Amino acid sequence: MVARSSEVRSSAVRHSASQGAGGHRRRGAGRLAGLGLGGAALLVLLTGCDVGKTFGGFGWPQGGITPQSHRMYDLWIASCIAALAVGVFVWGLIFWCVIRYRKRGNELPVQTRYNLPMEFLYTIAPILVVSVLFYYTAVVQTGVDKITKNPDVTVEVVAFKWNWQFNYRDGQGPDANTVASVLGTSDVIPVLVLPTGKSIRFEETSRDVIHSFWVPELLFKRDVMPGNVRNVFEVTSLDQEGEFVGRCAELCGSYHAFMNFELRVVSPQQYDQFLAEKKAGKSTQEALTAIGEAPYASTTEPFDTRRTKNNFNPSDASAGAGS
Repeated sequence: MVARSSEVRSSAVRHSASQGAGGHRRRGAGRLAGLGLGGAALLVLLTGCDVGKTFGGFGWPQGGITPQSHRMYDLWIASCIAALAVGVFVWGLIFWCVIRYRKRGNELPVQTRYNLPMEFLYTIAPILVVSVLFYYTAVVQTGVDKITKNPDVTVEVVAFKWNWQFNYRDGQGPDANTVASVLGTSDVIPVLVLPTGKSIRFEETSRDVIHSFWVPELLFKRDVMPGNVRNVFEVTSLDQEGEFVGRCAELCGSYHAFMNFELRVVSPQQYDQFLAEKKAGKSTQEALTAIGEAPYASTTEPFDTRRTKNNFNPSDASAGAGS
């Protein structure tokens, strides 16, 4: 009798425990469903607004002026959203496990040795995510690096310590002829004039050390190499007119920080007139004035070399005198 009643009581306890476990599972499933619905609602809300603008581009510069820059920007924003989605999912699982399997008295939670669906999920899902990101990265990179046979405009970018020369060419390659040129000096910032709506090839070379051609609105930098190396890239078109500062993005010497230029984007008609004025022997400032543009750069100023006699040998201080 004692044994029988013991079995009854233990059976009742097991039945009660199974009911409690079932209730816990139902509540856990409800929490997981709520988390999924919340994540879905968040994604719907994010797709209804400019996510990049809302979050400051997630650290990526905004305001690109070429189709290539727009594609790179879109890839960056999509990658950040994908990373956030994965992060929210993982964080949700962590907090759900913390709450669901927190310590309750002296009883240990259910121990699971293996779970095939979960193992399949955390093995395959990362591979799928990386594969998708790799695919779109390869597509965008291929488009950005694409070179055509006959671009509308070819510009040779020549870098030297510490300024720029822009040569407008009649063809491609080192054997093409220069039809007009813009040369920067310590007193005058060079202005590179280019048209909207035209494909533009940049052929870069350096006279001394490695420099880097960078216009932030183009959203990428290109190294300018010395020797026989010509770094070539193209932009499909420039989308908007305006003045945009350009810089050297490679530490090249004492005055690297002051090695600036200006990209001036104008209409195709203004560009043709500017080039005609340069071919006629006019200076860059005169040609800019002729097309109704400001003759000097407005986004940056010439650097002060401070190479004066007093700078190196002050006449008003005796040798060895303290201050």
